[in-house]
Amino acid sequence: MTTSPKAQRMLRVDQAGEYGATRIYAGQLAVMGDRGPHSAKILAMAAQEADHRRDFDALLASRGGRPTLLQPIWKVAGFALGAATALIGPEAAMACTAAIEEEIDRHYTRQLDELGDGDPELATLIEQARDDEREHRDTALANGAERAPAYPLLAGAIRLGCKLAIGLSERI
Repeated sequence: MTTSPKAQRMLRVDQAGEYGATRIYAGQLAVMGDRGPHSAKILAMAAQEADHRRDFDALLASRGGRPTLLQPIWKVAGFALGAATALIGPEAAMACTAAIEEEIDRHYTRQLDELGDGDPELATLIEQARDDEREHRDTALANGAERAPAYPLLAGAIRLGCKLAIGLSERI
């Protein structure tokens, strides 16, 4: 299948996002280990993100695409964000997930609207990932995300960073 430049950008940014998510959870787990109050939930969400990444990696490769050139930055930034929020506390780790997944839900929904019926394989992958991301957001909210210190400020800063990462990864 010939992939349009628009679909290539979508694949690149989505693969970058799933990669970043695995790094965020790795940072959180490095701080909390398996003893944190939400560690089991984080491990489960991390496993789903790893599956998403694997699927986006495979589709990107099969279509001759390339990951974002910013991936080395996202490796460090994702881990640092995860570790920093876990150091603040378990609720801040959940706030990180809730904020990011809120933005990713919007991002994936926009992509699905753009794709329409033009690329069913990519649309199916995005829709499946979006549904899992919504579940992650809901899990985070149910597990104290909004009780994190300075939640509105923390969540707003994380959402802004997420938007910036999306914009950069689409282009670079």
